[in-house]
Amino acid sequence: MKFKPGDECFLYIGDNNDIREHTSIHRSAKATEKTVIGDNNLIMGSCHIAHDCKIGNNNILANGTLLAGHVIVQDHVHTAGATVVHQFCRIGSFSFIGGGSVISQDVPMYTMVSGERAELRGLNIEGLRRHSFSDAEIRSLRSAYRKIFMSSNSDSGGLDQRLAEVEQLDDFVKVPVVSSMVQSIRDSFAGSSRGICRYRHRNGS
Repeated sequence: MKFKPGDECFLYIGDNNDIREHTSIHRSAKATEKTVIGDNNLIMGSCHIAHDCKIGNNNILANGTLLAGHVIVQDHVHTAGATVVHQFCRIGSFSFIGGGSVISQDVPMYTMVSGERAELRGLNIEGLRRHSFSDAEIRSLRSAYRKIFMSSNSDSGGLDQRLAEVEQLDDFVKVPVVSSMVQSIRDSFAGSSRGICRYRHRNGS
């Protein structure tokens, strides 16, 4: 709808990508923008990558994955079949999206989401192991995830407060993967970003 006949718009595709049958990939909607696909991605049959999307490296988009305009997919993301992603959403590195999910808000790094209106279901533990994350890194991520999203303390405060607590704990300060996950969540609430997929904050009630 934004495209004007005669505009020179752009699509950049990197190296070693496997793009399968019936997939559609759109150029940018404006001459000042671009659609970008990085390296070593597997894009299976009947996927759609809309205008101005930014796809990183080493991702797997299973059959029927549909990305609306301006979606960002970072690195080592795996979507199961028939995944739909709303425009302007960000899918964090090393995350997994369950089949048939509808993503209308950001997916933080290292997490797993699924559902008709996707909710956080925990960490992408199997994906982390396959990508050689250490046992210590996974334990730290699990502990940080529980403190952020699964606190049983009724005085644990809001999300921002729990993120701040994780950032200050000695157990996490020097763990880069935890810092990356926390920053990924914070980025999703900055400016005009969409926030993150729903989660169920457990408490004592």
